[in-house]
Amino acid sequence: MPSVLAVALVAAAAALAASAAAPPPNAPLPSGAAPIAERLAATTASLYTAVAIWRTSGTPRPPRELRLWALHQQRLYLTLGLARPQAGEAVVQRLPRELHANARDVLTARRALVRLTPPTTRPLSAFRTGPAEPAERLLRYYRQAQRRFGVRWQVLAAVNFVETAFGKVRSPSTAGAQGPMQFLPATWRTYGLGGNIYDPHDSILGAANYLRASGAPGNLRQALYAYNHSKLYVEAVLAYARVMRRDLRAFYAFQAWQVFVRTPDGYRRITSP
Repeated sequence: MPSVLAVALVAAAAALAASAAAPPPNAPLPSGAAPIAERLAATTASLYTAVAIWRTSGTPRPPRELRLWALHQQRLYLTLGLARPQAGEAVVQRLPRELHANARDVLTARRALVRLTPPTTRPLSAFRTGPAEPAERLLRYYRQAQRRFGVRWQVLAAVNFVETAFGKVRSPSTAGAQGPMQFLPATWRTYGLGGNIYDPHDSILGAANYLRASGAPGNLRQALYAYNHSKLYVEAVLAYARVMRRDLRAFYAFQAWQVFVRTPDGYRRITSP
């Protein structure tokens, strides 16, 4: 039997999804496990409602309202990702039960990426950004790569997400990796199938080819470790992939997230909803 708190959270989420306007980009965030859980549940319900409405509209780009809900959800998860694991779990326990698994996996991914990537001292002007390909187009590319190479589309989407925020980050990595899936030029020459390293379609197919050659789908952890030699990277990609596998709406939500740079002074957003 659901708890009184869970029922209240579901009711709050449904009411907000139906009536409230999306919060502005820098809206204050709540503090305390119960208020954060209530806000996260309501925001996720509103975001997924916006995703469902948008997908029936026939427009290639998500509307501003959807992107604002996605940004608010993202800011909540970014903040929780920096908190102690016990604090994140206290929030998860207060969410409606159907959100538990996805929230835990998002926090798993966020904590892994925080440990993997220290705050940058590069100026924000050093980061180049641009619009991602439309979500439906990216989904076609991932599924085409899955059919050809046997790597689940959610894994390819998660790699694209972690590497460049679905292609929004246009700068090469500090190691010289390039393109939406962040290939080193020498690796691209071997696995890029003669395509353009900067083209999302070609880059996704090349990534699937590389993962297949490295052991996927049979040994996906090994393949992802070959792609990026970090167990934290593998953990983050698989966690995000699980979320998208459980709920397709999560892919559209993640694709609408913005680009944040972690600096010694905290996160700084460098793209706009």
